[in-house]
Amino acid sequence: MAGEWVRVCGIIVEGHRVASLPSEQYPYPTLEKQKPYFKERGLDLARFYPGTLNISIAPLRFEMFKPQCTFRQVAWTDLHPPEDFSFSPCKVAFRRKEYEGLIYYPHPETKIRHFQNPSLIEVIADYIPGIGYGDEVELYLDPEKILVE
Repeated sequence: MAGEWVRVCGIIVEGHRVASLPSEQYPYPTLEKQKPYFKERGLDLARFYPGTLNISIAPLRFEMFKPQCTFRQVAWTDLHPPEDFSFSPCKVAFRRKEYEGLIYYPHPETKIRHFQNPSLIEVIADYIPGIGYGDEVELYLDPEKILVE
């Protein structure tokens, strides 16, 4: 399984629906627009599904205190100022199968739109067949990188 990682139960919830689809705020899927900027900084997200899973761990909260990587001042759009992003490895277990992923964390202090609740973890993961809103998942997190309380 995930070794010494911490297991957290969560529920898939609807997000802002901008990562994988064009929206009123963005004429393009934001994650696809961001990928080349992350890749030029050393993080290739091509293998992952082009969207995010929004996983509620309420009433618990999380804090990413030692991410695997952080990219500062990523100017990925001309619609607002640059943002900071951090990533940390994780695993998502759904229907007794485990999928590789990354916690996707746009820093709230540089993000001007779509604020997230500290009980909501965004994950970029391999394609997970059949997953949908309301589904229960297990999230495996590295306790040396992410605090859950």
